[in-house]
Amino acid sequence: MTVLAYIVGVLFLALGVGVSIGLHEIGHLVPAKKFGVRVTQYMVGFGPTIWSRRRGETEYGIKGIPLGGYIRMIGMFPPRPGDDPTKMRVSSTGRFSQLADEARKASLEEIRPGDENRVFYKLPVHKKVIIMLGGPVMNLLIGLVLLTVLVPAHGFPRPQEGALVAAVAECVKPAAEATDTDCTGAQPSPANAAGLLPGDKIISVQGTVVRDNSDVGELVRPRVDQPTKFVIERDGTQRTLTVTPILNTLPAYDEEGQPILGADGKQQVIEAGYLGVSSATPVVLERSVTAVPAIMGDTLAQTAQALVRIPQKMVGVWNAAFSGQERELDSPVSVVGVGRVAGEVTSGRLDAFIGESWSDKFWFLVSLLMSLNFMLFLFNLVPLLPLDGGHVAGALWEGVKKTWARLRGRPDPGYVDVAKALPVAYGVSMVLIVMSALLIYADIVNPIDLGG
Repeated sequence: MTVLAYIVGVLFLALGVGVSIGLHEIGHLVPAKKFGVRVTQYMVGFGPTIWSRRRGETEYGIKGIPLGGYIRMIGMFPPRPGDDPTKMRVSSTGRFSQLADEARKASLEEIRPGDENRVFYKLPVHKKVIIMLGGPVMNLLIGLVLLTVLVPAHGFPRPQEGALVAAVAECVKPAAEATDTDCTGAQPSPANAAGLLPGDKIISVQGTVVRDNSDVGELVRPRVDQPTKFVIERDGTQRTLTVTPILNTLPAYDEEGQPILGADGKQQVIEAGYLGVSSATPVVLERSVTAVPAIMGDTLAQTAQALVRIPQKMVGVWNAAFSGQERELDSPVSVVGVGRVAGEVTSGRLDAFIGESWSDKFWFLVSLLMSLNFMLFLFNLVPLLPLDGGHVAGALWEGVKKTWARLRGRPDPGYVDVAKALPVAYGVSMVLIVMSALLIYADIVNPIDLGG
């Protein structure tokens, strides 16, 4: 049953991702056809074609590698100035020029008699932008729909001010022995001795109000051997406990809460006041549909921050993959890693965190798909080819040039030759391929342990 449940989770997520990719491409396809551009292919996936069927002038199909999709529009790149757009030009000898020439050739080779005005590059700037933004906006709409259904049906966890006691250490352990659970003969932790319990909400520490999860460690670490008053809330009632932190060897973290690593890749340690609790941010389940816009805004902001940190996080992924270092919980993951999470959810491994009912598991997977679509929306807006944002940037630059020329009374500068940016596109593609391969490998050999 566990294996079957695991497979169900993986298949559910795979289907959801496939549908999201397909709808993303429909977001490009519909406006392209509306504006008269001839679309020769609509494909979900890459690599060898598994199934396809032609409807009118477009071939619709599914390919073997489900890591994306595309539509093929004729005339994506303009011919070189002075060239006959119906004829092929001999390639240049320069390598970058060859890349651009080859792209132009592929872009123009499907143009048939009568298609001269059905090419993408001849569209007005605003229509180009609408077509290229159609895919990312579709992902945004998918995420919004899923969120709008999720909030009233199940609730969405929203962080609150303050801190909760997530766990209480039974005894005192140095950082090097933190994984040893045997407490025989060991000194009870200060939190254990004082009677702190998981689920307690920490209101203040020695008179200082706790407004954030990180406040607890900052307030406790300097108070070695000093009796410290904790005001907590338990079962709706406030009470005061006195806890005396002791000196202990602890893992070192920077101001952003990230582990501080030494030259050998191992986490460094410091000596500081030790309480024996791990704290968490309090959350409430928001069930009002009126909160959806605010939740979406917060989620998009957090996703954008995570995307910006990906290059930095890849160092930790490399160390986890090849040095055996523990994978950080907020580490980026590949589609393999997301599939593993889905399988662990449905197989029951994460019941302690999300609940045991199939309803809780289903809605968790829905929230996972929602987050993936918000991520795809933002990622595709990055203004670099081959991403949609790169084509949008090219169209906007064309609009700026044409407007500037018109204001100065100069001739129309013509279409922006996006093909000249193909070396950047190939470079970005190689980086994405390498990152994807590293993430997949790390997700296989050293996956994130959400149940640890």
